[in-house]
This record gives sequence, C-alpha cells and structure tokens, in this order.
Amino acid sequence: MFHDPRFWTALAFVLFFVIFGHKLWVAITGHLDARADSVRHDLDEAARLRREAEQMLEDATREREKTLAETQAMLARSEAEAAGLAERARQDAEAAAARYEKMAQDRIHAAERSAIREIQDRAAQIAVAAARDVVSTRLTESPDIAATLIDKGIDSLPEALRRSAA
Repeated sequence: MFHDPRFWTALAFVLFFVIFGHKLWVAITGHLDARADSVRHDLDEAARLRREAEQMLEDATREREKTLAETQAMLARSEAEAAGLAERARQDAEAAAARYEKMAQDRIHAAERSAIREIQDRAAQIAVAAARDVVSTRLTESPDIAATLIDKGIDSLPEALRRSAA
C-alpha cells in the first residue's frame, strides 16, 4: 500500500483538501456570496427602476390627460373666439354697408339739390332773358312805359332792400 502510487495520490488529495480546504471553501463561498450579493443588488436595482418607470408612466399618463384637457379647452376657446370674430366681422360689414348706403343716399340727395339749383338758375336765366326781351320790346315801343317802370323801380327799391336784409 505504501508502494502503490494510487495510495499516495489519494493521500495527497485528502491532505490537500484538509490543509487547504478551509481556505478554498472560504474563497469559493466568498466568491459565491459576492456573486449572490451582486445578483441581489441587481434585482433590487431592477425593482427600483421598475417602480420609477411605473411612477414615470403614471406621471406621463396624468400629464397627457392634463394636456389633452387643456388642448380641448383651448380648442373650445378658439372656436368661441372665432365665432365672436365672425359675428363682429358680420356686424362690421353690415355697419360699413349701412354707412356706404347712407353716403350714397347723401350723394344722391346732394346731386338732386345741385340739379334742382341748376334747373332753377337756368329757369331764372331764361325768365330774365325773356323778361329783358319783353321789357326791351315794350320800352322801345313806348317811352312813357319806360319812365313809369323806372319810377316804380326806384320807389320799390327801399322795400326790396329791407326784404333782402331780413
């Protein structure tokens, strides 16, 4: 048995593990414990990250709903404002049309008055010319009538001047 190499190999194997087994066991378990701690730490970090992601998802969902509500409110305000602007534009257009109509009527009335004045002036000119013709014809035919007309004109001059002053 002492001459058998298998005995010595087995004895060396057993002594190696008796002498160095504890150190190997401590190193192996330390490495395994460190690995377990690392895995535990990674799992805790993953759980924490998951909670943060869930919280961020909830926050994003709330923010999206808030933004959606604000957007709908803005749309409603914009529609109301657009309707108000359209109503004001319609009223302004109606007012402008009424002003233009009034201005056109004023121009028409002014043109009518101007035309009436022109007709009256022309009629007065024609009447004066006709009267001049009649008077000149009468005055040339009879000098007594001319003197009488001149006397009546001079006598009625103060009355005519009073009427024109009033």
